[in-house]
Amino acid sequence: MYQHVFFDLDRTLWDFEINSHETLIELIDKYKLTEKGIGSPITFIEEYYKINDLLWEEYREGTINQETLRYERFNRALLKYEITDVELIKNIGNDYVYLSPLKTNLVPHTIEVLDYLKSKYDLHIITNGFEEVQHIKLSNSGIANYFSEIITSERAGFKKPDKRIFDYSLSATNSSREKSIMIGDCINADILGAKNAGIHQVYFNPDQHLHQEDITHEIRSLIELKEIL
Repeated sequence: MYQHVFFDLDRTLWDFEINSHETLIELIDKYKLTEKGIGSPITFIEEYYKINDLLWEEYREGTINQETLRYERFNRALLKYEITDVELIKNIGNDYVYLSPLKTNLVPHTIEVLDYLKSKYDLHIITNGFEEVQHIKLSNSGIANYFSEIITSERAGFKKPDKRIFDYSLSATNSSREKSIMIGDCINADILGAKNAGIHQVYFNPDQHLHQEDITHEIRSLIELKEIL
């Protein structure tokens, strides 16, 4: 039924939580943030994630740009501990963007599933992640060669869930809506975005987030793709 399979990258294939956590621990140590008053590194990281998620939502909606996101997530997190050193915040933000993509942890079963799918379909990536880092993530984690096209929001000029990034992706891969399917972890950006573009969807929902959406497929583990594709 399908010829083209589109994947989201972060939290779908590339294990964002583990890779980000490792990077943040390194930065806390490098910049001696515990000595500067953040207390528990784990508590700080939890606060950072809450802020980061909110800012990414603003970024997807187009209300902030990439540079604001990169700086402001650390600015707001450190402000909670009354740390206002602008140069420190900029350095941490820049280091995070440099170091995080070098991490190589993948979501369980990623390689097994990509090996299975590669001989049957044309595989592609659609991601809102920064152009400068997404290619590094794919290359360093050893999965770049599985994909024919890597479509970032910067390349397309639109962010998921905007229908136009999916239209762009179909055009760039010479594929049709009817013969394409989108796999991702974000119900709004990946799943409803693809649905609005007339593309079938697989909601990767390992934590079983509740929702009321009518979607094509839902899975808890990537290995379940073998039953669908």
